[in-house]
Amino acid sequence: MDDLSDAMNTHALTGSPSLWPMLARGALLSPFKRPRTGVTAPRTRLVVPGVRIDLGRLAAYERVCGFGVGADQLPLPYPHVLGFPVAMRLMSERAFPLPLLGLVHTSVTITQHRALTATGEYELAVHVEELVPHRRGTEAVVVTEVRTGGELVWESRSTYLARHGTTAGGTGGSSALRSVREREPLPVLAEWRLAGDVGRRYGAASGDRNPIHLHPLTARLFGFPRAVAHGMWTVARCLAEHGTPRTAMLRAEFKAPVLLPGTVSYGSRSSRFELSGPGGRLHLTGEVLPLL
Repeated sequence: MDDLSDAMNTHALTGSPSLWPMLARGALLSPFKRPRTGVTAPRTRLVVPGVRIDLGRLAAYERVCGFGVGADQLPLPYPHVLGFPVAMRLMSERAFPLPLLGLVHTSVTITQHRALTATGEYELAVHVEELVPHRRGTEAVVVTEVRTGGELVWESRSTYLARHGTTAGGTGGSSALRSVREREPLPVLAEWRLAGDVGRRYGAASGDRNPIHLHPLTARLFGFPRAVAHGMWTVARCLAEHGTPRTAMLRAEFKAPVLLPGTVSYGSRSSRFELSGPGGRLHLTGEVLPLL
């Protein structure tokens, strides 16, 4: 067992947990959690062995995100879909000090060490690496790892922000979040008109049926005028347009929600890409680089 496993309480799961019970438990516990500075991350690592890809759900994911359907190589962000219910289980536990309701996905960094096939068998492992003070509250850094035959082939770090009052000046965000710098607008290469059902279609393919993504009525309960596109859908849609090497590092930062239906502009130059709305409002910035 590696040093990380020795330092943490590692628990093996017999199957990937269902997302709805995790969201329900997180919602029930959220009112009893008071986010504040100085809290620490739970030392728990969840492992799911023997994971195989549901090819029907993969095809639905590829269609809604704009990837070609039927290729044996998994799209670069797809393992995030596999690990998301496990991450939600960790963040819905009593030991996790931040309320699940209201967490905002602020950034993601993905490293793919080699191509993953749709017919492979994998081991998933998820843990909360740290809780980072932020000028607007506290960020949780959630790490997802994918292994096959004991080899680490894919890993990600996602940051989730819990907003709360702070007494000391925190950082602007995690190091992964700060790594994507502010830049001049990129050349616009495409304009996409997004249908109102994008959130429902992506939710069915990914399993992430957060109410803010599904319908205007449920989105309004959380303060949004219309349904909001999943952040990871915006990343995937951009990568489908941009293309990715077989081994790559992706860094992306979520700037502002994309309301559905709506129109967005895709811009790109070299390794960088971005998604913006009317008036140039920036929704997403990212960069994808080949591994040396």
